[in-house]
Amino acid sequence: MITTIDPATGKTLATYDAMTPAELEQVVVQAAAAAASWGRVPVGERLAALTRLAAELRGSKDALAALLTAEMGKPIREAEGEVDKSAVTAEYYAAEGGAILADEPVTVDGVRAWVSYEPIGLVLAVMPWNFPLWQVMRFAVPTIAAGNGVLLKHSPNVTGSALAIERLFRAAGFPQHLVRALVVDEPDVPATIEALIADDRIAAVTLTGSNRAGSAVGAAAGRVSKRSVLELGGSDAFVVLADADVEAAAAAAVRARFTNSGQSCVCAKRFIVEDALADEFVDRFVQGVRELVVGHPTDRGTAVGPLARDDLRAALKRQVDESVAAGAELATGGASIGGPGYFFEPTVLTGTAPGMPVFDEETFGPVAAVAVARDADHAAELAGATQYGLGLSIWTGDPARGVGLARRITSGAAFVNAVVASDPRVPFGGTKRSGYGRELAGHGLREFTNIRTYWVAG
Repeated sequence: MITTIDPATGKTLATYDAMTPAELEQVVVQAAAAAASWGRVPVGERLAALTRLAAELRGSKDALAALLTAEMGKPIREAEGEVDKSAVTAEYYAAEGGAILADEPVTVDGVRAWVSYEPIGLVLAVMPWNFPLWQVMRFAVPTIAAGNGVLLKHSPNVTGSALAIERLFRAAGFPQHLVRALVVDEPDVPATIEALIADDRIAAVTLTGSNRAGSAVGAAAGRVSKRSVLELGGSDAFVVLADADVEAAAAAAVRARFTNSGQSCVCAKRFIVEDALADEFVDRFVQGVRELVVGHPTDRGTAVGPLARDDLRAALKRQVDESVAAGAELATGGASIGGPGYFFEPTVLTGTAPGMPVFDEETFGPVAAVAVARDADHAAELAGATQYGLGLSIWTGDPARGVGLARRITSGAAFVNAVVASDPRVPFGGTKRSGYGRELAGHGLREFTNIRTYWVAG
């Protein structure tokens, strides 16, 4: 039995029966057959179905957003944005997928040669709770467009969202078993995932989640020589150089850290500021954080809702307390909020440095770590002093200088004078312990295809 909890109140939302081994086997049989059949559907027909999916998303927006908010505590306006972004992504691939998947001629004297992007079959997806819809759709839409099927193992605390996604694809007219959600009892998840990866009916696997889970999935895929994509943790740097517009940078920093109540792998987490404007930046940043409205996520004025689970709040408190003990200073916040639900004060720590949990670890919640750099070289050194490499944001009055500095810091994406975000038009993914492989754009559409060479003589 799986129970979902409203993180704003701590009360039970729903209970679900876990699938038996026989039921899981039946789902795999049905999904594998559906994927094989779908792969033979012409590309144009597959892409036309995405237009129906986008319409279904928009038509179901209110109900979907309410479910996301109930299950993981996402502020309602952000939940609505998650639905909208998913619809935009479906529309993007409906429009651009044909060109991305088209055969590519290769000039070779005396023969006709080309490269084709062909379906590979059924793809297993292990997905997290923090973006219950968008995280799945940004993988599933291009994977389906490429002619594959999807077997979804979602986080148990968003089981309702997982089942809603399955229904969504059916309502849009996709084959009944092409996208299936697995409901697995938590203690059985590791063994179930490993067995599925080893199953010949599973062509590849993708995971978004913790480094621990990613290591297990990547190792299991490696043992059976299957393709895997891992989108893991992040501790993104937000670098503010001395020539930056400090007012704009501080306002952007509040958005960059506290969207989704700070529960995002691409939220900026480490704010590295040149000494010349550090005091002004901190003053403005802290003021902006103090103005954030913490409240029930269904209230349209709420900017920061609860954390998704109480154990996550406890982990965040441990990171804050240990960092303060190591010399960091609390500029604002730093404590759990009493009462029902899993709320935590929006928090800013100053004087942070390598060796402190808030600097070295991924902080998944409304906590920001500020570090002061002597100069731009020191800022680059601090930004790169992490095991992660997902996103990077640099603020400067000279964009070319920002690009030059970004080239010295390893990350999957670099944004100059902008907040890091995912967009269907550009690839998304990490480096170092933030994972490998790419989602979105042409790279995401081709990630789970057989890149096949054709060479025809005569």
